[in-house]
Amino acid sequence: MMSARDFEFKQIAFVFTDEGEKISFKNDNLLITDAEGKVKHQSTCYRLFILFVCGDYCLTTGLLDRSKKFGFSIVFMTPNLRVTAMLPSKAEGNVLLRKRQYEYDKTDVAAHVISNKIHNQCALLKKKRKKTEEEKEVIKKLEQFEKDVLKQELSVQEIMGIEGISAKLYFKSLFVEYEWKSRQPRTKCDMTNTLMDIGYTVLFNIINALLEMYGFDVYVGILHTQFFHRKSLVCDLEEPFRPIVDAAILKAMNLGQVSEKDFWKNQNQYILPWKNSKKYVGLILEALMEYKNEIFIYLQSYYRAFMQNKGAEDFPIFELVEDEEAK
Repeated sequence: MMSARDFEFKQIAFVFTDEGEKISFKNDNLLITDAEGKVKHQSTCYRLFILFVCGDYCLTTGLLDRSKKFGFSIVFMTPNLRVTAMLPSKAEGNVLLRKRQYEYDKTDVAAHVISNKIHNQCALLKKKRKKTEEEKEVIKKLEQFEKDVLKQELSVQEIMGIEGISAKLYFKSLFVEYEWKSRQPRTKCDMTNTLMDIGYTVLFNIINALLEMYGFDVYVGILHTQFFHRKSLVCDLEEPFRPIVDAAILKAMNLGQVSEKDFWKNQNQYILPWKNSKKYVGLILEALMEYKNEIFIYLQSYYRAFMQNKGAEDFPIFELVEDEEAK
């Protein structure tokens, strides 16, 4: 298994083929070149964790061979950053782990994960230096929901209900200055929702790659119910890390880095053209990479706790860093 020290040096690479970027290999090094043949990125394949290919690309045996040899995952996306396929580097045959997954029928770990998510949402709201009385009240409610969701014998539906109410209050308070309406996944009803879809997609695939590395059945969740073709466990364990994406988007908006001119509006949908994708992927990926090691350690600890059949209190917690001024 990969150690935290090994993962510290792992890299995530994006290739935008519609901009003329190309992939090649030289002496087990990954090379990404631009349309003029200039090298934009070069690194050893030993350090590659995920390769995102955005745009049209012909899959080659050379790429597949290196993916298997060096253990990196490949994610194929459209120019508009919609995932079309993922080829994970995964552990095969972890039968004991999957047996535990299939036999798990409790909700305590699910409640622990959602409590962690609400805690981080609350931490992000606390970062705002100037808060209205209404915003302070939202923080108090979230702090209470963080505790309420841990009450014994809550059903999955009750846990999801608390999570839903918390999310509604959180987003309304977080984006109050930007005429927030509601979280509407995949509808692209505004710039904020469109950027969330992009950020959560990148985060989702990082979590997915790490879970596959341990041999989890990513379709068997602890909170999200099993549904055809939905990677429910990835959806579950993505939850505590979503505020990283939210924080990156809010920061970009506050700094004026998000512009309506970058989007193409069609039938009330905000579409991000491929030529502007790199800018926003960079903003979000930079934020995620600040927590790269914490994400790895969280999932490594989750795997160990799950395999050892520990109680929810022994499962990991991810802490979103708070500003000292906000405490």
